[in-house]
Amino acid sequence: MSEYHLDGKLAQEIVARTMQIIDSNVNVMDARGKIIGSGDPERVGELHEGALLVLSQARVVDIDDAVARHLHGVRPGVNLPLRIDGRIVGVIGLTGNPGQLRQYGELVCMTAEMMLEQARLLHMLAQDSRLREELVLNLIRTDELTPALMEWAQRLGIDLNQPRVAAVVEVDSGQLGVDSAMAELQQLQTLLTMPERDNLIAIVSLSEMVVLKPALNGHGRWDAEDHRRRVDNLLSRMNESSRLRVRIALGNYFTGPGSIARSYRTARTTMMVGKQRMGDQRTYYYQDLMLPVLLDSLRGGWQADELARPLMKLKAMDGNGLLRRTLAAWFLHNVQPTVTAKALYIHRNTLEYRLNRIAELTGLNLASFDDRLLLYIGLQLDADT
Repeated sequence: MSEYHLDGKLAQEIVARTMQIIDSNVNVMDARGKIIGSGDPERVGELHEGALLVLSQARVVDIDDAVARHLHGVRPGVNLPLRIDGRIVGVIGLTGNPGQLRQYGELVCMTAEMMLEQARLLHMLAQDSRLREELVLNLIRTDELTPALMEWAQRLGIDLNQPRVAAVVEVDSGQLGVDSAMAELQQLQTLLTMPERDNLIAIVSLSEMVVLKPALNGHGRWDAEDHRRRVDNLLSRMNESSRLRVRIALGNYFTGPGSIARSYRTARTTMMVGKQRMGDQRTYYYQDLMLPVLLDSLRGGWQADELARPLMKLKAMDGNGLLRRTLAAWFLHNVQPTVTAKALYIHRNTLEYRLNRIAELTGLNLASFDDRLLLYIGLQLDADT
C-alpha cells in the first residue's frame, strides 16, 4: 500500500472544513508534531508538545489548564490521532475546554480522516496514472521487453502480451499558453481513456500524444478498416469537446519483440508523410502511405540521393511541374495511356509526347520496369509530390 504524507495544503483544508462543524480553533499537526494547519495562522510552524504525546502514546490526549502550563506551544483542548489504514499520520487538536469538546472530537476526527482517505486515493490514482504514462513512454522507445518493464506492467495490471497498435495524436497548441495547452491535453487524455478503457495513453510533448490501442478485434483478428472507423469516430469526438485542432495517424500492427516501438515509429512517420502530402486531411493511415513511409528511412542517405537523381534531372528542366504532374498521373493510373490521358484532359498523342520528353530528360527508358521503378520511387521520396 502506498504511503501518504499529510501536507500543509490538505491540513489547512481540514482546518477550514472542521471549523465549520465546531466553534473552536483547530490545529492539524504532522507525524512529527509540527503544526502545519491552524485557524490561528501565527501558530503554523510551531512544535505542539500535546501532539507529541498523542504520537508517542497512540491515544486521545486531553489537556486542561494545569497540564497546558507545563507544555510548550500547547493550549487547553483535546488532541486526537489521525489514522489511515491504522497508521497514525498526524494529529488534530481542538482548542478549548476538554470536557466540552470531547463530544465533538470524534466527529471532527472522523471528518478529517475521511478527507485524508479521499486525498490518499486521489494521490494513488494520480501516481498510478503517471506510472502508466512512464511505462508507455518506455514501451515506444525500446525494442526489448526487459524483466523490469514486465514487472512494472504487472504491478499496474497491464498485460504486455496483448497485441497493440500505436496511434499518434498531434495537437496544434500554438494559440494557447503552456498551462492551457497541458490542461487541454489532459482533457483529451481523459476522452481517449473513456469509453475505450484498454487504451494506454501518454503525453509525449505539448504537441503530441501516443495511444496504444488493442490491435485485435473480438474474433482475434487485425482489422485495419475497423481501426480506420474508430479513428474517424475518435477525431469527431475530439473536435466536439476540445479547442485544439487535432490530427491522428495510425501506425502498422506488428508482432514479436519491439512490436510497440515499431508501430509507434510507423505512426510518427505516417503523420509526417501525411502532413506533407495531404495537409488538408486530419487523419492518416499507414496502409494508405506504406511505400513513402517505408522509404522515409532512406532520407539523408546516399541511397536516397541515387534514387532521386533521375527525378532531380527532370525537375531541373520542368519549371512549371507539368511533366512531373503527368508522370504522377501516369503512375496513379497504372501506366495506362488511355485512362491517363482522359484524367489529364489531354490527347493521347500529347501524353505520348510528354512521356518521351520525360525519358529524354532523365535518360531512362520508360518501357523498362526497372527504369519506371526508379522514377516511381523518386516521386515517393519527393516531398513536393
